[in-house]
Amino acid sequence: MNDLEIRRATTADVPHIVAMLADDPLGAERESPDDLSPYLTAFARVADDPHQHLVVAVRGQRVIGTLHLTIIPGLSRRGATRALIEAVRVHADARGTGLGTHLIEWAVAESRRQGCALVQLTSDITRTDAHRFYERLGFTASHVGFKMAL
Repeated sequence: MNDLEIRRATTADVPHIVAMLADDPLGAERESPDDLSPYLTAFARVADDPHQHLVVAVRGQRVIGTLHLTIIPGLSRRGATRALIEAVRVHADARGTGLGTHLIEWAVAESRRQGCALVQLTSDITRTDAHRFYERLGFTASHVGFKMAL
């Protein structure tokens, strides 16, 4: 991983990120890489918020991974700050190389650097391979998540 750079995403990275989001069975149903306008609007909001860390993994000028880390201040747990990892994706031809582990390790280290007391994430219930991956990295399936589409 010596030739890998993890850096903040730029507007130019958005098409690559969206392509990775769409490149799986769940993403194929909910993403539209042919129309980037809503993604560019969302990117501007993310980029303007200092609590949002949308990053890309780049090797040889090519975006091969991404994740979104959100820092959440709060009152619970004696005023603890927590981190939320979302939208972890690795390009299809980079899967199985350790890149996903490297991205998560980066997110955990950045969470510590930001003073977070815990790191949390959610994973779709159907992604059993991802669940094993996160457990192998030390995450515990300690909660049940709920969502409501609006």
